[in-house]
Amino acid sequence: MTSEVTQQELELQREYIKKVKEINLKRAEIPLAHVHSFGCQQNVSDGEKIKGMLALMGYGFTSETENADLILFNTCAVRENAEDRVFGNIGALKKLKAAKKDLIIAVGGCMVQQEHIAARMRKSFPQVDIIFGTHVMHELPRMIYEKLSENRRTLSIPDSDGVIAEGLPLLRESKVKASVPIMYGCNNFCTYCIVPYVRGRERSRRPEEIIGEVRSLIADGYKEILLLGQNVNSYGKEYDVSFSELLRRLDMIDGEYKISFMTSHPKDCT
Repeated sequence: MTSEVTQQELELQREYIKKVKEINLKRAEIPLAHVHSFGCQQNVSDGEKIKGMLALMGYGFTSETENADLILFNTCAVRENAEDRVFGNIGALKKLKAAKKDLIIAVGGCMVQQEHIAARMRKSFPQVDIIFGTHVMHELPRMIYEKLSENRRTLSIPDSDGVIAEGLPLLRESKVKASVPIMYGCNNFCTYCIVPYVRGRERSRRPEEIIGEVRSLIADGYKEILLLGQNVNSYGKEYDVSFSELLRRLDMIDGEYKISFMTSHPKDCT
């Protein structure tokens, strides 16, 4: 069965959110966060969750790293040039970190889920305070709190087949288009692709969670819904609900809206 993050763990992270907010409220000015997501739509969707958590922690947002009190890179590992860009951007922050001692730099996502990359980053980039893999994104509030309260440097790259964390806050980038992940991970292990190693095994969200999220989005006026997964065609094996059945159920929701999806794999098309 799919491993879901427990409500107890999510409640613990909510407590850390409150603690970070209390620290931030004592500052003379609202602290600003700069969040940059590299790569695919799934990363962009993860970035919206990261921003949602940061907003609840009392952070505002800035597009300029120079103005930020927290800089977070949500990384991609599919192409080597994407990794090179991340390393270049982190290296460029060394002077900024030296000038701004309280600046927090965090790096997460697929790139650092690779053990050798995380080890290199920890050794060669001491300016990075928080390094976290794809399976612990929901624990970001704890990591930020430990940095703020104890000046603790965190490396969290657990070896995991992957989890699903429901109910994370979201700060969506658009009021018209919304991405809705329906599954995570992949089981295909294509020779050219690193996704199964950094995103874990295939695991589907419960259909009622997806339907509830889409219904809420449509009620809020969203017109385009993009269903996301590394391989949407293989959705629902844990729940005996096929991808086509999920589409039928979503189509029954009242309203005027467009549904699209990515990505699908030919071998799973019926």
